[in-house]
Amino acid sequence: MPRRKDEPGFSRRSFLKTVGAGGVAAGVLSQTSNVDAQAANVHGPGAVPISLNVNGQMVRLQVEPRVTLLDALRTRVTPPLTGAKRVCDRGACGACTMIADGKTIYACSTLAIEAQGRRIRTVESFTQGTVLHPVQQAFCDKDGLMCGFCTPGFVTSAVALLERTPKPTVEQARRALDGNICRCGTYVRVLEATLNPGTGGTRG
Repeated sequence: MPRRKDEPGFSRRSFLKTVGAGGVAAGVLSQTSNVDAQAANVHGPGAVPISLNVNGQMVRLQVEPRVTLLDALRTRVTPPLTGAKRVCDRGACGACTMIADGKTIYACSTLAIEAQGRRIRTVESFTQGTVLHPVQQAFCDKDGLMCGFCTPGFVTSAVALLERTPKPTVEQARRALDGNICRCGTYVRVLEATLNPGTGGTRG
């Protein structure tokens, strides 16, 4: 029985024992609650069924919970959606950019299982038949690409911006594109294409 502070013989040791016992009890109770919470949401480690809304189509897959959205769409669907690129694989370069519920995301840093219930759009959805999206046409007209590896990510970010803000300012465009990196350095042309989208065109 711990002594009260005003009792004779109360010491620093007594105080620490009281605090320690309380801390241990709180920790045990907290761990029990966490274990219960985790047990209720356990998935995997094997493949689990998921459903994704991708470019307006429902896609059903069996994937391990650790599989990213990028990998799921590039390697697990038929036909593969390879427009979004894997480059840094840690959410830093933007080559894997997709749109989820109107906002851009890094697909390399998003688990496929977490993307359920969201409307996912990839760069493949922008072209209608052989007609390029106005932003894609603008990238061609303004020479907004060199090696082209980062281009799908830039195009996707630009499309997301223009759908939210049809007439963006230079600052708004820069802010929308600042999550994408072009190692060839075509930033000036990319910005011009984003600010002056074309009217679309036929792919030759």
